[in-house]
Amino acid sequence: MTMSTTAHDAPAAPPPDPATTLPSVPEQFAGATASNRALTRFLHGLPGVDPVGLEARAAALGTRSIKTTAKAYAIDLAISMIDLTTLEGADTPGKVRSLGAKGAQPDPTDRTAPRVAAVCVYPDMVATARQAVAGTGIKVASVATAFPAGRAALDVKLADVRSAVAAGADEVDMVIDRGAFLAGDYLKVYDEIRAVKEASGTARLKVIFETGELSTYDNIRRASWLGMIAGADFIKTSTGKVAVNATPANTLLMLEAVRDFRAQTGVQVGVKPAGGIRTSKDAIKFLVLVNETAGEDWLHQDWFRFGASSLLNDLLMQRQKLTTGRYSGPDYVTVD
Repeated sequence: MTMSTTAHDAPAAPPPDPATTLPSVPEQFAGATASNRALTRFLHGLPGVDPVGLEARAAALGTRSIKTTAKAYAIDLAISMIDLTTLEGADTPGKVRSLGAKGAQPDPTDRTAPRVAAVCVYPDMVATARQAVAGTGIKVASVATAFPAGRAALDVKLADVRSAVAAGADEVDMVIDRGAFLAGDYLKVYDEIRAVKEASGTARLKVIFETGELSTYDNIRRASWLGMIAGADFIKTSTGKVAVNATPANTLLMLEAVRDFRAQTGVQVGVKPAGGIRTSKDAIKFLVLVNETAGEDWLHQDWFRFGASSLLNDLLMQRQKLTTGRYSGPDYVTVD
């Protein structure tokens, strides 16, 4: 279903042809080995990002209003794209079971409310989450690779991944080694992603860049392409554990990357903004970004997710307002 928008800005220019603006993906990146020199040449050959232009386009798309007939669809779509998450040291089996129950039936008073896409937990809580969502179709995602800092030896990271997958994780969210990336050791990051991908087996792999620590938009573009050529099924902005998480601008940049990557390779990769998306208005702005940048093919939970658990409550309240004409207030929904 196409999202209808009313533009308050000038019509956007068509996206550039990747074949003429991007370097070709070298064939050796599809194999088991790559050199740091080749990766550096490719990543630094990507077009530089115009920060002013990027932020202006993200802001302009954020002013587009959703017609009344599409707003209800957008809210339900956003609910269906949420990775409902608890990643705290105080997590208990009871909290994880409650999270699974909420994901399966977000609004106890309205069974037409869609289920969330996944519940996301630490590896030691995967088995509990698996039981909590059994028979619902909700995926179980698990952060791994020494989340959120990623400061561990590779064998420790891979053990973390294998533990999550053995317990029943359908998806693995890994963090890249930001220190290695910022030092220009792209091969280390590439090799780690490939190793985690192999350890994940059939589980889909989300690669987290922690964009707030990458300093520049050029680095975010390079990280996006590095993640994709290494085999990421999703590229993800953030852990939600730092000051700067998902923003319209960094998500727009990543959406451009997955669009251009598919144009070059035929491979579709998902995008997950995480952290800082709290209101229905915010979520709809991100859906407009998806629709206007990557296209309608990405408007599905298989290709776009929100890592924003607090968002669900606001979506439910806005949904009830559209249904009943009354705004129930925050006591209408459960506290996670």
